[in-house]
Amino acid sequence: MSSFHHHAFHRVRSFVFSSPRRPRQPLLRFALGLLGVALLLVLLVAGVFIGVAMLIGGMLWRLWARRGKPMARPAARPNSIDGDFRVVGKAHLPLAR
Repeated sequence: MSSFHHHAFHRVRSFVFSSPRRPRQPLLRFALGLLGVALLLVLLVAGVFIGVAMLIGGMLWRLWARRGKPMARPAARPNSIDGDFRVVGKAHLPLAR
């Protein structure tokens, strides 16, 4: 590869992978800043709407899957917890270190 081709390739590669430069024109710089903020807001609003749609879709999916099945029976007393309990003796507990 000749020296000319090597330098031309290096120049193109450094241009492609270099950081973007801000324009020197103040009005263009301001316009591009507003465009960036507007793009950020559009993506934020789109993300919120997509998230809300996914939550609503998930709730509708669960309601559709539960259709026709009986609801859970209410507790005997409103402040009671229904469950199975087992007393564990001290011999069954692991040794504390």
